Amino acid sequence: MSRTTDIVITALAPAIWGSTYLVTTQALPAGYPVTLAALRALPAGLLLLALTRCLPPRAWLGRVFLLGAFNFALFWVLLFVAAYRLPGGVAATLGALQAMMVILMARGWLGTSIRAGAVTAAATGVLGVAFLLINPAAALDPVGIAAGLGGAASMAAGTVLSRKWQPPVSALSFTAWQLTAGGLILLPLALITEPPLPPLTAQNLAGLAWLGLIGAAATYAIWFRGVARLEPGAVSMLGMMSPVTAVILGWVVLGQSLSPVQALGAIIVLGSVWAGQRANRQRAGDASVRPVPSRARTA
Repeated sequence: MSRTTDIVITALAPAIWGSTYLVTTQALPAGYPVTLAALRALPAGLLLLALTRCLPPRAWLGRVFLLGAFNFALFWVLLFVAAYRLPGGVAATLGALQAMMVILMARGWLGTSIRAGAVTAAATGVLGVAFLLINPAAALDPVGIAAGLGGAASMAAGTVLSRKWQPPVSALSFTAWQLTAGGLILLPLALITEPPLPPLTAQNLAGLAWLGLIGAAATYAIWFRGVARLEPGAVSMLGMMSPVTAVILGWVVLGQSLSPVQALGAIIVLGSVWAGQRANRQRAGDASVRPVPSRARTA
């Protein structure tokens, strides 16, 4: 399969993640972020475990729970905190810094060289997200900013370590392990910090099914498949597709306005994603991005 095909397939994951805001605000009860995150992760992880029938070896449990924390538990909690305390545009722009963080972490943990073009593409993408989402009256809350930066760092660490630690199993099994671990971390936290959920309506259940089955199980399997096949910096740049999708869905589904500045921001983001793929492409034979064994690459 060509690298271009791998990029297109991997880009589907963050593009679908862009629907999270719409589904959460329109189909789920408000005020239960940790509980909803646990219900998004744990059932999806258990379902994938049942389908793959592949449990992590004892030696992998520590890594699996660390990855589950970085990619799901810690990331989703901090994401919700940032979303509650900051305007959506500010939170998304802080999240877009993940691409820059991945470049630095990949240098330290994988030995990947830092390319000026990759850094420029990542910085341009952050600027594009800011044009796309931030309005001049956006307020800045220190706790929200810390949560936004922490969430970006958590996902960046999870992306790089998922590349570094590649078990000899399919991407679907690797996703099942991490989702289950993340859900197990979130479940007691939800029980301690939040009241019980109200009775769920059919709309609530449909929203949870979308976020769990499509927005978690299917998309993260695609994402981890891409992490195994592509350079970490290239994968992280694709994450900027999420705010673009969110704005388009808000415009099409909710009738929200789309200003010329936002349209320019979307164009900048898409251009930076394209430039990031070219800049992050490694030279043939570079040991730091040598493809993982075929068993680990099976999706």
